[in-house]
Amino acid sequence: MQRGAPTISSPVTDVLTSPAPRATPDPDTPLGALHAYVERLKSGELGSLPVIVAMVGITVFFASKTSVFFTATNFNNLIGQVAGTALIAIGVVFVLLLGEIDLSVGFLSGVGGVCIAFFQTQGHGYSVPGLVAVLLSLVLCTLIGAFQGSFVAFIAVPSFVVTLAGNLALQAVIIRWVPQTRSITIDDKYVNDVAGYYLPPAAGWLVAAGISAAFGLSIAAAFRARRRAGLPTRNLTLPLIRWGLVSAVGFVVVAVCNHGSQHGVPISGLLLLAMLVLWTWVAGSTTFGRHVYAVGGNAEAARRAGINVVFVRLAVFMISGLMAGVGGVVLASRINGVSSDQGGGPLLLYAIAAAVIGGTSLFGGRGRVIAALLGSVVIMSISNGLDLIGSSSWQKYVITGVILLAAVAIDTFARRRQQGVGR
Repeated sequence: MQRGAPTISSPVTDVLTSPAPRATPDPDTPLGALHAYVERLKSGELGSLPVIVAMVGITVFFASKTSVFFTATNFNNLIGQVAGTALIAIGVVFVLLLGEIDLSVGFLSGVGGVCIAFFQTQGHGYSVPGLVAVLLSLVLCTLIGAFQGSFVAFIAVPSFVVTLAGNLALQAVIIRWVPQTRSITIDDKYVNDVAGYYLPPAAGWLVAAGISAAFGLSIAAAFRARRRAGLPTRNLTLPLIRWGLVSAVGFVVVAVCNHGSQHGVPISGLLLLAMLVLWTWVAGSTTFGRHVYAVGGNAEAARRAGINVVFVRLAVFMISGLMAGVGGVVLASRINGVSSDQGGGPLLLYAIAAAVIGGTSLFGGRGRVIAALLGSVVIMSISNGLDLIGSSSWQKYVITGVILLAAVAIDTFARRRQQGVGR
């Protein structure tokens, strides 16, 4: 062949000279799952990795500073601290998935607690059983959420403005409802047991066994559903590993709780678990959940696809109001009463920060309900640890603010990375 002559290309020569494609491991095997996870990290999908790394660092740091941090008694106390914030943060996750914000959840939870205390206390002419007062509180908080959401859904008022106004108005309601010179004590046993009752040790083991069995049955049901539909069945190795991990975590948590000073699993932790399972199912396995992600990703495209965007926005703010009320029940139950600053302080910051730190995007369309728990664990572990080592309250705010800023920066970086790879 003469120098400079063109290279002759044909399908045969291309096949012979091109490098062989690299085999991709089966994603349903542990090796394939690890390969897929690494590829997601490279593309900017960090998932829960930053939170896990943060929790390891927090645990190691405070365990080295005080021996009390890594004890069963403190673990039980931490569950109670996490529950109230995480329940409120669940509603915030749904709002953030739309790319909106709810700045009223702190004082809205306070209104829920004050409502319970007011209606179950004799002397106001409205004394009702505690459980009825809880129901009235949840209905009230849901209606307030619907009222605020209607401005966003029907009039397109920015959610920042609507909920900021709600924050101020609800604070005024609490001040008017509870005189600043005193507090209202909650005497109802059932209300106080929400955060003050601990399961007997044997009942805790039954709960752990039930969680393990339920998760195993869900794996089996998914496997059978694929077979009946004629779809290829997945390798069961990875699902079985997940089942083993979930079961191990459940039994370890129960074992630790049973060795605490209260000797049992707190009811507030079970309430949080139930809400996480419910809203995870709603977000991931229902048509409404898919519509929430679609509206958060691109509201105009969702509208053109036939999704009722107005209803989705209204429903999401109702969910936020409802979960703020549930969190308010737990917070009021922890102190067996309410005061004129109920729902104030850093609660709003913690609830929003928990959702963002847990991995929910501020830009909408990306996040999971479990983010509420992950972020709350990080924030409350820091708060709990700083209290144990005698730090000042201002340090909590500074550290929480820094972590929140880091979480948003990571989310922004991940979003740009995904856009760069075309995802």
